[in-house]
Amino acid sequence: QVQLIESGGGSVQAGGSLRLSCAASGFTFSRAHMGWYRQAPGQERKFVATMTGTGDTTTYTDSVKGRFTISRDNAKNTVYPQMNSLEPEDTAVYYCVAYVQEGPRWGQGTQVTVSA
Repeated sequence: QVQLIESGGGSVQAGGSLRLSCAASGFTFSRAHMGWYRQAPGQERKFVATMTGTGDTTTYTDSVKGRFTISRDNAKNTVYPQMNSLEPEDTAVYYCVAYVQEGPRWGQGTQVTVSA
C-alpha cells in the first residue's frame, strides 16, 4: 500500500531555511503528482505546492512563491520542499500528498516551527 514518510522538520529562527523530505513507496512514483500541504494550529489544512510526475510543472500558493522550491528525485522516490526565508507564519505541520489512481494519500506530517 501507499506509504509516505516525511522528515526534516524542526525549529528555526525567522529568515532561516529547512528542507523537508517525503519518501514514498507502494505506487509508481514517477507517474504521480506530488504535493505539500500544511496545517497551522486551529486552521484547516492548506495547499503549499505541487509538482507533476515528470517535474516539468510546479504550482505554489502565493504566500510561499519565491521562498519555497519543490523538487523530486524519481530515482529515490522522494519529493522535497526547500524552504528559505522562513517566517513565523510558516509554522505548521507539513504533510506530503501523493495523487495516485485511488485518490490522494497523505503522510503523517512533520512539524515546522519558526520563531521570530
